[in-house]
This record gives sequence, structure tokens and C-alpha cells, in this order.
Amino acid sequence: MSDQRVRIKLGSTDLELLEADITELEVDAIVNAANEHLKLGGGVAGAIRKRGGPSIQKECDRIGGTPVGTAVITGAGDLPFRHVIHAVGPKMGEGDEDRKLASAVRASLALADRHGLRSIALPAISTGNFGVPGDRCVSQ
Repeated sequence: MSDQRVRIKLGSTDLELLEADITELEVDAIVNAANEHLKLGGGVAGAIRKRGGPSIQKECDRIGGTPVGTAVITGAGDLPFRHVIHAVGPKMGEGDEDRKLASAVRASLALADRHGLRSIALPAISTGNFGVPGDRCVSQ
């Protein structure tokens, strides 16, 4: 993992870009790059399932799913923060990826705001198995 960080101040908001294990950050919530069925499989979701325990998947199963471009929130199980926000980004090639990705990010931020969360960690949604290039993810 890199120890390089980029910090940006936008009004009263601090943004920090870094490469890290999202499950170990000291934040109020993390965002999981989820699939529409909210099944915690591999990658970041797999790490969340493994370290957070079964309660997160049970909450996801109760919710049932959420469409591309939206997000839902659950507890964080055994993880060291309060919540996990599950954001569903687009798969590369399905069309309108930039709008759907921006919508998933906005939905995540809106949930964080609604739940009074002051710090969240947001990964590069859709860049793993969903194949969206990293530069497109960052520009959204």
C-alpha cells in the first residue's frame, strides 16, 4: 500500500485521497462498491464480509437489493465504524456509466449526511470487477 496522501480543502470539507485498506480506516462509515443484489462476494465486499461478520450480509439480505446508481446503509458488524454504505455503480459497457457512477456517489453522500456521519471512506466504485477505468471514476 502507498503512504502517499493528497489532501484538498473545499470550504469546510476536507478531502483526502489515499491508498489503504478501507476496513481499517478511522471513519464513521465506509462505502462498499456493491452489486444490485447486495451480495458481499470478493474484493472490498469480501473483506467487509470477512472482517465485519455475518450481520452485515444479513442486513443486506433483509434489504434485498438496490438499483444501479443508488445506495443503502447497514450497520458495520464487527468493523470499527458505525455503518457501511452499499453503493451500486455501473458495469462498463452497460451505457451511461458516468451518470450512473455519479448518481451512486451522490446517493452515498446523501445517506452519510442523513445519518449524521462526519467522515466516510469512499473507494473507486465500479473500477474492480465492473471494469470502469479509474480515471473516469475519479472525474465523477
